[in-house]
Order: sequence, then structure tokens, then C-alpha cells
Amino acid sequence: MGLRLRLGLGQVHQEVEEVEEVEEVRLQALLIHSVAASIRVARSAVRREPDRRSARPAVPTAAPEAPVLDVRGMFRRFLPYARPYRRWLALTMIFVLLGPLLDSAAIWLFKILVDDILTPRDFQAFFPLAAAYTGITVAVGAVSFADRYLSVWVGERFLTDLRTDLYRHLHTLSLDFFERRQLGDVLSRLTGDVTAIESVILSGINRVVSYAVRIVLYGGALFFLSWQLALLAVVVAPIFWAIARVLSRRLKEASRESRRQTGALSGAAEEGLGNTALVRAYNRQDSDVERFARHNVAVMAAQLRSTRIRGVISPLGQLVELVGLLLVIGFGTWQLSRNEITLGEMLVFMAFFGQLYSPLRGVGRLGSSWAAASASAERLVEVLDARPAVPEPDSPEPLDGVRGVVEMRNVCFRYPGHAVDVLHDVSFHVSAGQRVAIVGSSGAGKSTVAKLLLRHYDPTAGSVLLDGHDLREVSLADLRDNVGVVMQETLVFDGTVEENVRWGRPDASDDELRAAAAAADVDRVVARLPQGFGSRVGQRGRRLSGGERQRVAIARAMLRDTPVLLLDEPTTGLDAASAARIRDPLRRLMVGRTTIVITHHLGMVTDADLILVLDEGRIVQRGRHAELLRRRGLYRTLYREYTRDGSDATLPEAPDDAAWWWAARRDAGPAAS
Repeated sequence: MGLRLRLGLGQVHQEVEEVEEVEEVRLQALLIHSVAASIRVARSAVRREPDRRSARPAVPTAAPEAPVLDVRGMFRRFLPYARPYRRWLALTMIFVLLGPLLDSAAIWLFKILVDDILTPRDFQAFFPLAAAYTGITVAVGAVSFADRYLSVWVGERFLTDLRTDLYRHLHTLSLDFFERRQLGDVLSRLTGDVTAIESVILSGINRVVSYAVRIVLYGGALFFLSWQLALLAVVVAPIFWAIARVLSRRLKEASRESRRQTGALSGAAEEGLGNTALVRAYNRQDSDVERFARHNVAVMAAQLRSTRIRGVISPLGQLVELVGLLLVIGFGTWQLSRNEITLGEMLVFMAFFGQLYSPLRGVGRLGSSWAAASASAERLVEVLDARPAVPEPDSPEPLDGVRGVVEMRNVCFRYPGHAVDVLHDVSFHVSAGQRVAIVGSSGAGKSTVAKLLLRHYDPTAGSVLLDGHDLREVSLADLRDNVGVVMQETLVFDGTVEENVRWGRPDASDDELRAAAAAADVDRVVARLPQGFGSRVGQRGRRLSGGERQRVAIARAMLRDTPVLLLDEPTTGLDAASAARIRDPLRRLMVGRTTIVITHHLGMVTDADLILVLDEGRIVQRGRHAELLRRRGLYRTLYREYTRDGSDATLPEAPDDAAWWWAARRDAGPAAS
């Protein structure tokens, strides 16, 4: 590795190797963090239509290929995040300059020690020299502390800004983005890949300047001491560049694959641990572990490939350095024998020579580390360049005094990437304050209607309107400020009961919050909790029962107090007793607002003003409960199954076949033709 002189006042700079080791440890920690965090994140805002969508493969695959990005493009894309801290960066550059200057001064003092004190044996000059050494050592410590602290201070703020901007952008993307990607892979980009960018954009710039200053200072000192020895010392430098150039491209490819496989591993762990109850219920722990192990093997293979390339770089660099060292020692000994240089100059030359190869080796590895980081940059750019499938209008129409008139006009819809429509020419009108139910078999398209009403997607054809405004011409914020939702999957955050209820309207007063909680019977829930409204509900509300979580969701919707209410399977997953307990809070929630209920629980829709029956994406029947029961049709069949009675004894008498046929044609309207 070459001769190194420590001198007791600081270490020869080896931060390249140390930084790489620290980054590997941080990456592993971030992977574990992303898996743990992913378990706490809700999978989606509304459930999918499982039999309409392509099924998720049993083994998660790696993330899609990211766009190719070179180092120049990486700096052009991410350097603007460092602009707010350019003054502090300039200050760190001063510390970067001071460090090599102090090291050079310390090495030069060693020449004085040898030539002016040790060789002539003059002890009188020792004390001033010792004082100078002490002063430089203190200065090196102060500069090192200031440099490290300020660099971390700037770097962490850079990370905070970039990570927050990426997270904010994720919230603007449509549901389709998350349904096409594994959540674990997205979280891996949000953590590990962002950290890799900082290691290049800020720490990388710091290293470049540090290497450049040290090469100039130490190289200049070599030429000042002996230009002949200096030429021998630097003649092998181009070999470092050649090695780095050849291997950096291969390392970039290996690093890109490693990042992709790491994201896939995170996604596999997120799915397995997030669905641990299902895995255990079906006794599939072993198969899930095998699936995770397969991803682990893929990550290991990618890491080993990257390690092999890194492992080749290190010994080749050491071999080149050894050749240069032997040349310097041989020629320097010859010059010393001819009294062309002093012993102190020879030793100091060796010290500067040892210092010089550290930045030269660092420059060679810098290209490799940039190539590896560019793989992370590509993954981030892929997310940052993604645009929502549901764009905001350029000039949104204002929604003032919304009455709650909801309408669908000849709506057709197919999910992105699919060739078959899941809704066909769906039309209906809901008047202000009216209560409408949408029922049908699983996969009929009911929850797709909910997604269109919330504008998670736009229809392929036709239009969805609120108070006569096409939703595509209304801002998303205005739309969702006027539509309250109680979802099939009750989404509860890891906080207190009060925080979860207040999520509906953060600026609500305590009296308004208590009133909403009482109307939803949440006050009965908190009465048994040790800290009342201040009790924590746990991750995903696991400290509450399903019915209690649903009552919290109802209170949240009541507090929001929107003119339109969407209930998407609000009793799914609840037993009969729990469903009965939330029925009264749901009825109180519906009072005075337009309500659209999507449900399999037909007992909730018997008093609806209008029932729409969906089948294979078409409205095949519409009417009130009693009217639909008197006809032969899908609703009558569904209600018979719901009541678990195979006879017609409890159902109204059906009309004759001709009357039923004409009624069905009238209910279906254009969709039946």
C-alpha cells in the first residue's frame, strides 16, 4: 500500500474506504427500515376489482427497468436541491482546503526535524518544533470536526428536502402507479436510493475538491523536492484512470441490478409480513420463507457480482501503486547516495508520495461510486418523471355551495393496460339528498364506480358530474373536500382515537369532535379505553375491533361534513352483531347529504331511494327495494341468497314472463340493447 508516515497529528486520509463501508451498513439498515415502514402503510385508498384485474404473481418480480442516466444528467437533475445551502457548501470548501494545507505543513516539519535536529543533533530547535506540531495537531482536530459536522448538517438537509419532495410527488400520482408497483420497492427508492444520491451530489463534490487540492499540493511538493523523482511518481497515474474507466461501466450495470433486486426483496417482505395473518391462517409460512429466500439469493448474486468488480479494482490499484513506490525508492536511494537530496527530503518525499496515492486511488474509485449511484438516480428519476393519470385541469371550475347532485352519463371504463372494459354505458342520476345503493355480484364493477366518483381514474368514455360540473374540469382538492368516504378497508393511523377522528377536519373544535364521536357511538368505544380519546389505537388500529375501527371512520366522515357521502362496503368483514351496531351510526351519517352506498349487505339498502343493480359492468335493474323484489331479475336472486331462503314464500309473487321481460328492458335502458 505504500509507505505512510503518521507523525501523531492526524491520519493519512483513507475516507474513501471508510465511506464505502459506512454506506453499505446504512443501506442494509435502510432496507430493514423500509420493510418495517411498509407494514404500516395502507395498500390503497379503495379496494380493487380482483377478478377484473390481472392477478398478482405468486413471486414478486424486480421493479421495471429505469431510464438510463449518466453522471452529468444526475448532477443536472439533483444539484438544484443543494442550491439553498450553497453558502454553507462554500464554507465546507474552505475546510476542505485547510485540511491538506495543515497536513502538508506537518509533513514539512518532519523534514526540518530530520535535517535540522536529528542529523546535526541540535536539541535547541526541538521545543519550537514541538510547539508547532502541537498547534497544527489542534488545528487539524478543529478543522476536522467543523468539516465533518457541517458536511453532515448540509447533507441531512439535502436528504430531507429530496426525500420530502419525492414523497410529496408520490401523493400526486394516481392509484394506477401504486397498483403496478410493489410498495416495498417504492419505499426502497424513498430511503436507500435517496441516500445514494446524496453520497454523490454533496459528499461526491466534497471529495472531488478534496482530491484535487491534495493532488495539487502533494504533487507540487514532490516536484519542489525533486522533479526527477516526481516524474517517476506520477508516471503510473494514467493507469489508475484506465482501470477506473474500464471497470466503472460494468460496476454501474451491476449496481443497477443490485438496486432492482433490493427493491424486489423489500416488496416480498412487505407482502409477507403485511399479510402475516393470512399466511398463518393457511399455514404457508414455509412457502413464504422460500419465496423470500429466492429474492435473497437474487440480491446476493447481484451483490457478489458488484463485489467481484470492486475486488478487482483494489488489487490492481495496489499493484500499480507498488510499481510506482519501487521506482521512487530505487531512484531516490541512488540520488541519496550521490548527495543530490538529503535524508530529510527523501523521507518527506516518501511521505508526500504516500499521501498522493490516496487521492489518486480515491479518484479512481470515485468514478466507480458515481456509476453505482447513477443506478439509484435512474430509479428516482423514473418516479419523479411519472405523471398522474388523472391530471389537474389548467383552469379548474370552482365548486361553490355544492348541493350534491351526482350523475354518470354513458360511462365506459377500462383499467390502464387492459383490453376489456369493466363498465359499459353506465348512466344514473342522484338528486341532492337522495340515498342510492349500488349492488351486484363480486366483480360487477361496483368499486370501480367508487373510484370514478372519487376521480382516482377518469372514464374511458362518457362523463362523471357533480352539480353539473364534469369532474375533469374540477380541481381534485375541491372534489375531495366535498365527498366524504367510509371505505371497505378501514384505514386507521397509528395515533390516538382523537387524532384519527380529527383527521376528517383538523381545524374542528373539541365540541364538534365530541359531537361527531357521540353520533358515531365512538364515545362508547373510548369509555372502556384507559386514556379515553387519548388512547393509542396501534398500527392499523389493531387495538380496536373491526366494528370499533369502523365507528372511528364514521365519526371521521361525520366531522368532515361533506354534501356527498360514499360508503364502499362499510360492513364488509364485520360479524352480524358488529354490523348491526354500526347501522344506526351509518344512518345518522347519511342524514341531510347525498349518499351512495356500495354494498353486498342488502339489508342496508331496503330503504334506499334508488337501487342500481350492476352485472358485468352494466346496470341491469334499477328501482326501489319492494319494486325490484316483485320482478324476476338479478336483485331478487341476490336478495334470496342474502336471506338464505331458497323458496319464494317470503318474497312477493313474481309477474308473468312477458311482464318481467318488459320490466327488465325498461330498467336496463340503453345498456340492455
